[in-house]
Formats: sequence, C-alpha cells, structure tokens
Amino acid sequence: MAYRRNDESGRVVGFKDGQPVYKKPVRRDSGEGRPRRDAAQKNLRRTDARPEGERAPRRGGDKPYRRENENEDYPRRRNESEAPRRSFERRREPAPAVNAAPAPETAEVELPNIIMGRNPVKEAIKSGRSIDRILVTKEHDGSLNEILDLARDAKLVIRDVDRAKLDEICMPFGHNGRTGNHQGIIAYIPGVEYCELSDILDYAREKGEDPFIVLLDGIEDPHNLGSIIRSAECAGAHGVVITKRRSASVTAAVVKTSAGATEHMHIAKVVNLAGAIDRMKDEGIWIAGADMDGEPMYKANLKGPFALVIGAEGAGISRLVKDKCDFCVSIPLKGSMESLNAAVAAAVIMFEKVRQEG
Repeated sequence: MAYRRNDESGRVVGFKDGQPVYKKPVRRDSGEGRPRRDAAQKNLRRTDARPEGERAPRRGGDKPYRRENENEDYPRRRNESEAPRRSFERRREPAPAVNAAPAPETAEVELPNIIMGRNPVKEAIKSGRSIDRILVTKEHDGSLNEILDLARDAKLVIRDVDRAKLDEICMPFGHNGRTGNHQGIIAYIPGVEYCELSDILDYAREKGEDPFIVLLDGIEDPHNLGSIIRSAECAGAHGVVITKRRSASVTAAVVKTSAGATEHMHIAKVVNLAGAIDRMKDEGIWIAGADMDGEPMYKANLKGPFALVIGAEGAGISRLVKDKCDFCVSIPLKGSMESLNAAVAAAVIMFEKVRQEG
C-alpha cells in the first residue's frame, strides 16, 4: 500500500513496497522547464546603434539630472533611507515659504451710509444735511406724513417700497438675527461728515461760550457712542472727539441710538488723543478724566473751559491719556456694583458740570 508524507526537509517522499521513493519538487522560481537562452539571445538588447561605452537614456526622457546646488527640477534623495514620495503627494500645492508675506485678508463688506428711524431722519432733514434719497414704507401714518412733508419742502427724492425691502437694507445693523429698527423709513446720505478739532474750538468762539468738549478714549460699542453723543448735545457740549483706531465710527446704529443728535453735534476724528489734549491745553482748557480713583465730581471744579475724557468699557482711560489729564473725577456709588456704564457715567458727569454752571 502506497502513501505519502512530508519529511523535515520539505521534500515529497513516496513509499512503494516498503522502500522510499524521493521525488524532486518543482520550483517555479528557478525557471525550470523553460528553454534556456543562448549567449546571442542574451546580448540582443545590446546590439543597437549606440557606440560602445555610451549609457542608455534613463526613464522619463533625455533630461539629465541637475546638480544639487542648482535649482533642480528633479532633486535626488540625499538620504537613501528617505522614503520616495507617493504619486498623490505630487499633486499637492507647495507649502508657503516661512518668510513669505501673509495672504491678504478678505476685504470687509462696506455697509451703506444710511439714517434709519423716524426721529433721526426728521432731524437730518431739519438740519439741512445732504440726503441722496429717502425710502419709506407704503403704509403711511401721522408721523411719517409729517416727515414726508418736510422732505417734499426740501425737494428730496422720496420712494415708496415694501417693508421687506427696508428689512433687507437694515439687516446688517440689527443683532441676534433681527433687522435694524427702521420704523418704516430710511435715508441714504453721502457719508459721515467729520470735522477737525479746530472747527469745534471755532464753534465755541462763535457762540461766545467757554469750550466744552467730550473726548472718548476707545469707546467701541456703537450704542454707547450714540448715547454719549445724545447726552453731550443735551448738555450743551460743543463737540465730541473720537480716535481713528480702537473706536467705533459714526454708523447707522450710532445715528439711531443718538436719536438724530449726530446731525447737531460736531464730531472730530483724530489720530492721537494725547496730541489733541496738548492742543486744548494750549487753548486754556482744563482736562478731566473719568476714573474711579479720582476726586468726587461734586468737589471738583468743572466750571469754565472744560474737556471730559471717557475711557473704554472695562479698560478705562489709557495710561498715556490719564497722565495728560489735569485731574480725575469720580462718581460716588452706594450700591454693590463697582462702576457705571460708560455712556451713563459720561452723562452724569456732563450734567454735573451743567449744575455747577447754574
């Protein structure tokens, strides 16, 4: 009886009549069973027209490798252990250089210059400000008809639109996903008309009054800015000074919050607030800063030429501007809170000056 098994050497061994029979395994990688090529066939690839000793062209074309110190298009690997790049890595965009200039930031969307709300539009018409056109909802009521009569007397362009159109225009000026409170009317204006510090001083001289100016050091909330402008106009201030940096500009939200007071207030925009303070000191104006560590406002003398500095929300007046102030004033507080809102504090101190002036 014949059977087979594998011995330790891995060879196939057969047994017949009790005697082992060795069979040589077939090796596929040895090329056994294939016809051998003679020497002439082996040298077939070398029997071409190239002169003896010349190298065959490399794969990928006849473009030779460049030296490493040149701008090489096909650099060689310096380290043999470095893995070659994969095909998908070649399609990647090159990484930016370390010292490369940063990519330009996306330009901010420029908002339209508009005045929204019934009182702001009414005050803009009464002050004679330049207005391009007025958009009003088709549903008119008593107060809107009064504003439209003033606009027709001033020969302004008036267009009736749907309320949805006004909501779309005022959407950038709202918050929490709601549109700005336009109250059914908006007015397009050429732009914010800022003045110079000298214009504020000249305006005080024309009225024959001591200069009363409010300086804002880093007020970034447009609602606080609008509220301060409104309080300054009611307190009889001759102008408000803001900075070009770290400060809110006069936008539609500021005009709306001020209830149209921006149309009656001189607003100057300066680069350096400390330089503006030096200019006012040359004019004989006393500078007071609103600070919690200052003298109580009812004990300080706020009469005469006076300028009040209001600091940013939370941070307060900057150190450089505070050093420029002649003195600091504070508001006595009796509650648990440590400070007031910037707009509220400005209004309290401004009307303390009005009280002292009698």
